[in-house]
Amino acid sequence: MTEITAQSIDETLRKQLENLEVGVDSREVGTVIQVGDGIARVDGLKGAMAGELLEFVGEGGKTVYGLAQNLEEDEVGAVLLGDVTAIKENDQVHTTGRIMEVPSGKAMLGRVVNPLGMPIDGKGPIEAEGMRPVEFKAPGVISRKPVHEPMQTGVLAIDAMVPIGRGQRELIIGDRQTGKTAIAIDAIINQKGKDMICIYVAVGQKAATVAGVVENLERFGAMDYTIVVSATAADSAPLQYIAPMAGAAIGEYFIYNGEDGKPAGPENPGRHVLVVYDDLSKQAVAYRQMSLTLRRPPGREAYPGDIFYLHSRLLERAVKMSDEYGRGSMTALPIIETQAGDVSAYIPTNVISITDGQIYLSTDQFFQGQRPAVNVGLSVSRVGGSAQTKAMKSVAGTLRLDLAAYRELQAFTQFGSDLDKATQDQLNRGAHMTELLKQGRYVPMSFMDQSIAIYAGGQGFLDDIPVGDTVRFRSEMLEYLHASKSELIDDIEKEKKFTDETKAGLNAAIEAFKTQFAPSV
Repeated sequence: MTEITAQSIDETLRKQLENLEVGVDSREVGTVIQVGDGIARVDGLKGAMAGELLEFVGEGGKTVYGLAQNLEEDEVGAVLLGDVTAIKENDQVHTTGRIMEVPSGKAMLGRVVNPLGMPIDGKGPIEAEGMRPVEFKAPGVISRKPVHEPMQTGVLAIDAMVPIGRGQRELIIGDRQTGKTAIAIDAIINQKGKDMICIYVAVGQKAATVAGVVENLERFGAMDYTIVVSATAADSAPLQYIAPMAGAAIGEYFIYNGEDGKPAGPENPGRHVLVVYDDLSKQAVAYRQMSLTLRRPPGREAYPGDIFYLHSRLLERAVKMSDEYGRGSMTALPIIETQAGDVSAYIPTNVISITDGQIYLSTDQFFQGQRPAVNVGLSVSRVGGSAQTKAMKSVAGTLRLDLAAYRELQAFTQFGSDLDKATQDQLNRGAHMTELLKQGRYVPMSFMDQSIAIYAGGQGFLDDIPVGDTVRFRSEMLEYLHASKSELIDDIEKEKKFTDETKAGLNAAIEAFKTQFAPSV
């Protein structure tokens, strides 16, 4: 017979308590005391966490999820993510003990999902490889690396003057209908075959618009490496608020895990991701609606005080990881819509200060036929030449200044009649270079073609060609070079820069092409 001691009693009780705890549901249960406008006020949840997923049990056992937002002394304010009409006063609410997560993985490529990661394209369920928290702390300085690899958009005006690197945050800003989404879609199409996973987050747009974007991406074979996260205008404010964070979370899975699904490291490289947030103005409006219905105090323009923090913690998640952490990257292209070109409004200035540069699209230039309507003076990349190849850097170095000077001169001389030869030449060169930067939709250019086109313009080969023929000259010249001087292009691609030999060869080839080019009447 075993001796009964204080120690043996203690051990027996501990074992019994452990067994007891396993069988007990430790989740808290609360009650809905008020519901309306997509907001529920809940009593009895003393241990709820900020941002915790709550489970509302409606009539007939129907479950609706919500997010705990306001943690007050005697109640919790939560936003509902599902069917708001299913929840009534006195319904039960359970804490789940977990922060909201979204599924992610390779199975999501080519799919259209809602901000909760559920497919909405009618192609069946998705087998997720892993789950990622919607809110996630951005990597610190130690695990990052300076941006140094180009993330080419295929848009000549951008890759030449406001280059974007992998891991950068570049804002696309302008009034409505100035081609903001067009630039983002072109950038996605240009990533074909470049080992880049793209995520397009549509916030507050019409479902028909999102369907049109998906159709275009499918037409150009871009959906093979793209995931579309859609919270349309018909969706509730909480879903529109969560959509950009869900897009970032889906992308983070690929950065922090290698091809095999295991954590990225020196031997297991992470992948490269491009996320387009289209657009953050509508997310800010959704967050304002949520905050005001939760009775949070309004600040400037009725936005809540933490609207800046909302966007900063989202965009800080864009990163270029160091070698030790797998070298993966997440490039962010947030889009902001301005009202009548007012970049000094609250939300535009907030996001400008968070990002590493902006591409400003001008309404005037758009209607003058300059498309993409990139405003050279207001657009900037704070990463700059680090995100360019040597070939592009060598030919595009002075392009921004030349075009800015041309615009100033153009405004100054439109009333003058007698111009000296130097001014006429500068105006002529500026007009040709401005025309050279015109580009249609869905026709991205490779970095070699871009470099050669700007080289030809900078060397004065276009100066005596009618301005209206510039774009035709560019495309026919590149066709000619690819067909008869492909070795020159191969040399530039291999060296990533213009050597004296390639320059001499190019000059001769462009001169030869010019003799057979027929200007339009």
